[in-house]
Amino acid sequence: MADEHFPGWHGTTIIGVRRGGEVVVAGDGQVSLGQTVIKGTARKVRRLSPGGRDVVCGFAGSTADAFTLLERLEKKLEAAPGQLTRACVELAKDWRTDKYLQKLEAMLIVTDGTTLLVVTGAGDVLEPEHDVAAIGSGGNFALAAARGLMETDLSAEDVARKAMAIAADICVYTNGNLTVETIRG
Repeated sequence: MADEHFPGWHGTTIIGVRRGGEVVVAGDGQVSLGQTVIKGTARKVRRLSPGGRDVVCGFAGSTADAFTLLERLEKKLEAAPGQLTRACVELAKDWRTDKYLQKLEAMLIVTDGTTLLVVTGAGDVLEPEHDVAAIGSGGNFALAAARGLMETDLSAEDVARKAMAIAADICVYTNGNLTVETIRG
């Protein structure tokens, strides 16, 4: 059970942008404990290669919980090669129904370069509208900025970088130290 007096970990903004045959996932590097920045260079965007096919994942929430989910996702992808949506649905089912996994506190943005999904512990596997997804403390700021930037001719990476810069200017739990991964469909 969580201690109500413990300040809690904050400090993640992850965005996924699909445009021009590629998907970019970007994440900031800040981890905070209460009002203190603990680390500014965390890497919250990872490339998985189950069965030789690349998948990019960004995570928000508890790092240990997210790594547990990424390991499970990798196994699901190995069991269903090339079927990202199916693997994510199977992960979400397990996450929702398994007594151990139910306690995990994280969210994922996952892409294979074609499909862009948000996976949650509530059993959701969502394909966002408008080719943009964002999660974490500054997720709503980054999402709003990216939605506006999608009206321009900017590349997917430029939209992601500019949206993250806007989020970092607004959200105290987000910094400008980015990890950016690009994947083509």
